[in-house]
Amino acid sequence: MSNHNTPVDIHDEVNYDPIVWVPKAHSHGTKGLWKTFWILLVLTIADVALYFTIDPGYFRNGIFIFLGIVKAAFIVYSFMHLTFEHKALKKSIVLPMLFVIYLIVLMLDEARYWLDLNW
Repeated sequence: MSNHNTPVDIHDEVNYDPIVWVPKAHSHGTKGLWKTFWILLVLTIADVALYFTIDPGYFRNGIFIFLGIVKAAFIVYSFMHLTFEHKALKKSIVLPMLFVIYLIVLMLDEARYWLDLNW
């Protein structure tokens, strides 16, 4: 134990007093944050550029949906720290999202079928 008259280094990991010891926070820096920023910026610029260069239709909508899903997955992996998790946890989060997207596509197809009927 430390003497109460001497100052205690609360970050000393070798000779520490368990009552006052605080683990030192290790910063990963901003390199990963800037990498994420640049990747999302490139995807967004590509998204906007494709909007003005491709004629409206199903192909352009499909590209927007695909790029939106890619950006959303990248944001989830980056900012929710899924890149550091096990594969099973990643799959348990991403697969239900894919099933929901598939359900939406099926419902849109079914809605198109019902609109084509002549009652």
